[in-house]
Amino acid sequence: MSRSWKVTLVAVGTTAAMIVPAVAWPVGGVDASGGTAGGRWVLVEHEGFDRPLKVDGAPWRRDPQGPDSPWHVDAFDDDGDAWKKISGPLFAQQLATLNVFRKRVAFGRDGWLTAEVAAVDKDRDGRPDSRPGLSTASLPGGQKAARISEPSWDAGVLIRPTRPLPPRYRVEMTLRGIDFGGERGGTFDYDGKHNGYTREPCKTRYPWTFQGALPGKSRCDYPDVTRENGFYYLTILDYATPAPHGNPGIHYRRKVIMDGYYSDDERWKSAGTCNPKTGEIYRTFDGTFNGVNALFVRGDKFREASNNNISNEYYIKTACGNVSMDKPYGPGGKFRQHLTSAELRPELLPKASYTFAIERDRTGYTLEMSGPFLNTGQTTLRVHHDFVEDGRPIWHYNQTPGEYDGRFDRALKHTGPAGTFTTAHTWPKGSAYPDSFIIGDPHLNYYEGSAHVDDIRLYVPATKG
Repeated sequence: MSRSWKVTLVAVGTTAAMIVPAVAWPVGGVDASGGTAGGRWVLVEHEGFDRPLKVDGAPWRRDPQGPDSPWHVDAFDDDGDAWKKISGPLFAQQLATLNVFRKRVAFGRDGWLTAEVAAVDKDRDGRPDSRPGLSTASLPGGQKAARISEPSWDAGVLIRPTRPLPPRYRVEMTLRGIDFGGERGGTFDYDGKHNGYTREPCKTRYPWTFQGALPGKSRCDYPDVTRENGFYYLTILDYATPAPHGNPGIHYRRKVIMDGYYSDDERWKSAGTCNPKTGEIYRTFDGTFNGVNALFVRGDKFREASNNNISNEYYIKTACGNVSMDKPYGPGGKFRQHLTSAELRPELLPKASYTFAIERDRTGYTLEMSGPFLNTGQTTLRVHHDFVEDGRPIWHYNQTPGEYDGRFDRALKHTGPAGTFTTAHTWPKGSAYPDSFIIGDPHLNYYEGSAHVDDIRLYVPATKG
């Protein structure tokens, strides 16, 4: 390396569904033990947000859409061929009723991080309808942190690495505050909001749904979003330049996930939450509804019911056991939906904090969360999944063609009211997918709130192998 780095050496475990004592990861040559298996990491990048961010002052740029857009990804883009095919001309007509404005701003030492900010212009007056942003904030104790601000659901804010992640890494971030929905004091209604959303009407999914455009429905007739809020604490995607988009597309691009998803929808009455202290599962609605979902995204199972086949299935490992989300789980199979790994206690922030970390080693991915969780107190939870485990692959795990032999490739049909779009090869031999993390909200038609994020760190192995 050509630079002189501050270094931290860290020994951590990779045992599946493992609870270990909480570990702090200070900068400056400290060797900390946090598990039974060994692995040493060298800190190569760190952003503590001590210097003012310049994201909010950057100019907005209208996204031109199409394959020449700097934010173009694939057929499941905001204006992608998939939606046009399954919707017919109706989707293009609806998309033409709005514009999307964006910012892409590098920051941190040598610009190693990038802020991606986007907002919808529904009246097409040449400026975004809201002012989402990323700024430096002072916490009550005087510490500095980044404030993700998203005052309206029709916007998104992400922090991502400017370049793809290396072949082996540990990335982590510290959460110092969260207000993206969930319950407070046993209710979804607080601070004049419902589930973190302000109470203006017409907050809908328009124009992006898994089924494409909805015939006969105008913007305010689309499904309401205020019953569903959330935040991506730390998630790995399979392409290099993540940015906020209409929410269906990301469901086809995630490798491993640590997020919060908070819904008062009746469908979630059968969701379960793990008590890491006792190993027992309780109904999510009987908890505080501030959980963290730790999900390994499957590359061999897809949700094909109700035309929702753009989404992969999940495999979940917790202190309460391991489950695949294509099957009921728990005593008597009474639980469905996500099995949440643990519950945060937002009222303890920012005096307390939570740290989320993802590791990629030579065998697979490890998800780790540390903090004062409900029922456990200060605890570190770690779960590991091999790239391919018991015949079950993590979606698009290979960063290079040589890491994968094409065995999980298949075709998928995506059906909507006007037609079918076929993905002929979902994971062909010779393909490769870089790792890139996201922190924040990647949805242009979901989620509203604010969060305080601190100490984003990137580690690489101290030795090869």
